[in-house]
Amino acid sequence: MKLSSRYEQTSCRLVIEGLPDLSAGQTSQTIGILTGFTLALAGKTEMEGKREHLQALMQAVIPYARQLLSGLARPCGADDQPVAIRPLAQGHQLELRSSQPDTPPLALQLDDAELADLVRCLDRVQLDPNLAVPLEVPAPQPLRRSELRHRLPLTRRLAAPVAGVAALLVSAALVALLPTPKPQTGSGVAATAPVRSR
Repeated sequence: MKLSSRYEQTSCRLVIEGLPDLSAGQTSQTIGILTGFTLALAGKTEMEGKREHLQALMQAVIPYARQLLSGLARPCGADDQPVAIRPLAQGHQLELRSSQPDTPPLALQLDDAELADLVRCLDRVQLDPNLAVPLEVPAPQPLRRSELRHRLPLTRRLAAPVAGVAALLVSAALVALLPTPKPQTGSGVAATAPVRSR
């Protein structure tokens, strides 16, 4: 019995089709074998693909969205992968490459709302308990210090060093203002130690 799961947002509809894997002890309502999917974005060409294409879509789009949330806009998806996404001056370009020779890649331009809808659909795919197909997504990686540096304004980056130098100068000025202790002078009376008689 063929099953389908539908994930919809305002501008995105993702439908996954498959079969239950009864040999793995799954219920008849669980998709354990993914046979294909269709992705429709509002006003754009509907796309179809197999499990490896859905896997590549998730491995490109989800890390790309994570980077955008961190303030980084850099492409995801290598040249030899079926899906890649990169930032544009306004929006994002999703590129789907066919495995058929002499077939040019399909390039779709997405605005921020369309990208957010696509990410929500892919998130729902990951969280769906009725979809038992392992679709791996790269684990989140911490940003390097050099990648975080550009997010802080120059004034905030310079605030700590300038405050440190100012504190050093103020403490040096305060130390310079302290009066130096005067040497103690004798009172004219010589202290004599008692002499013990033998």
